Amino acid sequence: MAEVASPPATIEINEALFCSHFKEICEECSYDGREENDSFFGFDFIDRDPIEPPATTQNKDGVYQCKKHGSAGCTQCFGWKKQITRLRTAAKKAGKK
Repeated sequence: MAEVASPPATIEINEALFCSHFKEICEECSYDGREENDSFFGFDFIDRDPIEPPATTQNKDGVYQCKKHGSAGCTQCFGWKKQITRLRTAAKKAGKK
């Protein structure tokens, strides 16, 4: 029987998805979460650079929080919609579609 490749393990950090290596695009595990993250935050997908989470830790409940502020809902560190908007603008200027 042929072995079926299982999807890469994902983690959620303040409503954005990343692979277990904390990357939105990861060649090591063949993961690309940009389309899902764009969709969640109300955008149509375009080819853009990935968002990158800051240094994080898990609290006792298993929720990821930023190391800098110790907050799981830190909009300063986890402001994904703002980061995606900036990356989409840069991609459009660079001529990506």
